[in-house]
Amino acid sequence: MDSDTTPLIEARSISKYFGAVTALEGVNLRLFPGEVLGVVGDNGAGKSTLMKVLSGMHAPSRGQILVGGKPVHFRSPRDARSLGIEMVYQDLALAGNMRIDENIFLGREQTRRLFGLFPIIDHKTSTQQAQSHLDALKIHVKSVAQRVEELSGGQRQAVAIARATAFNARVVIMDEPTAALAIKEVRKVLDLIKDLKRLGMGVILISHRMDDIFYACDRVMALFHGRNFAESALIETDRNEVIGWIMGNRKV
Repeated sequence: MDSDTTPLIEARSISKYFGAVTALEGVNLRLFPGEVLGVVGDNGAGKSTLMKVLSGMHAPSRGQILVGGKPVHFRSPRDARSLGIEMVYQDLALAGNMRIDENIFLGREQTRRLFGLFPIIDHKTSTQQAQSHLDALKIHVKSVAQRVEELSGGQRQAVAIARATAFNARVVIMDEPTAALAIKEVRKVLDLIKDLKRLGMGVILISHRMDDIFYACDRVMALFHGRNFAESALIETDRNEVIGWIMGNRKV
């Protein structure tokens, strides 16, 4: 990765206060094209709050967010999505009783004009585009017409990722994507994350699983009590050191 490349997204001195509670204090983060950044920390370290700031759910109390080197102000997740910032939450937020293609385009349905006047959902185009998108991501399902409730946990996670990346995503933020998966499905999701990297997207991966971090990530940063604690390329650290960061310990 070229160190001179402009970050896809950058957080500079981000602080977030909830009344008298300090969730984040002066946090910095940079994510580059084609990079997977692991974010680790104990419960309450500020990981989820930082991701909600980056995805437009929370406005920072202080600090600045830059996308492609330009300062931005997100008023809502819609603003973040318009700039290619997508977040896949741990609960996935999928509609189980709807088809795969319907979930991928939920809220952003493909339409056509009936008699040139009335907009209606274009199911044929949605089906074709959903299948093409799944193929590009190497996601294998029996049919895009399957209901999500019929899928395995790993397949549901893959559909959530497909939905997040279907509309020119540049940054995908994932909150514990393998936490609820069977062991055999974990590798498939991590390989999908690597495929996003190969497509030039940037991925932020929040995980408590060191196996996930060291398999899929290029860099790891640790938060501790709402602050930056440590950061390293994966090839320059090891599991024990990263676990120490999570607990607030540094090598002497």
